Amino acid sequence: MAQVLVVTSGKGGVGKTTSTAALGAALAQEGQTVVVVDFDVGLRNLDLVLGAERRVVYDMINVIQGQANLNQALIRDKRVETLYLLPASQTRDKDALTDDGVARIIAELRERFDWVICDSPAGIERGATLAMRHADIAVIVTNPEVSSVRDSDRIIGMLDSKTEKAERGEWMDKFLLLTRYDHARAQRGDMLKTEDVLDILSIPLLGIIPESQDVLRASNVGSPVTINNPSSAPAKAYAEAARRLLGDTMAVTVPREKKNLFGMLFGRRAA
Repeated sequence: MAQVLVVTSGKGGVGKTTSTAALGAALAQEGQTVVVVDFDVGLRNLDLVLGAERRVVYDMINVIQGQANLNQALIRDKRVETLYLLPASQTRDKDALTDDGVARIIAELRERFDWVICDSPAGIERGATLAMRHADIAVIVTNPEVSSVRDSDRIIGMLDSKTEKAERGEWMDKFLLLTRYDHARAQRGDMLKTEDVLDILSIPLLGIIPESQDVLRASNVGSPVTINNPSSAPAKAYAEAARRLLGDTMAVTVPREKKNLFGMLFGRRAA
């Protein structure tokens, strides 16, 4: 029986879809069977980040409306054979994402995979509430900025009130994934420090993803960074976060970029 994990955020542009793809790929690289589900009807991007945009024939709403079954809509990754994508519709009305239809799809996916990872739209709209409704675990993606952290606090409130677990009076495990973190800028006071974010949100830290061009390069070639450049700092951070989801206990660190001698000298001067 799968764990259903929702990757969510209060604010857009924080790296939520990138994180969904990277965590899903990292879990699959650990031998888990994983499906990542795009809930962003009309604005899907998960297929692009996974390099599967030209392979989409059917989507989740086609399955809900009975025009295709799950086998027809699921797309298997060409690089990691245990990683699958269920894409969102690009053009359909968001109201086509029905409560009963989503419940039926999640129940079927639970029987087939180790992990069902739901990529939620940002904010509190219908797609976001449906993405979190059946979740067992939540990963809240946040940048170290005041507005992003404030909006994430609102999402935590929704997770504690609008999910099936909340209705049953059960506790949902929630974890913080801090993205685009720059240690030097945090030390200068240009962004919040990790401890400041943790003080505000009061949830355990799953990982810290350092600001890196490797994330952008991976997205541009349609590959999760854990597949495109596994030795890069953000890939290591996502891989460690995935291992924590699997139950490994390890201290959270910020992996550093490898620099050549010129880069090291330049970096020291800049700091």
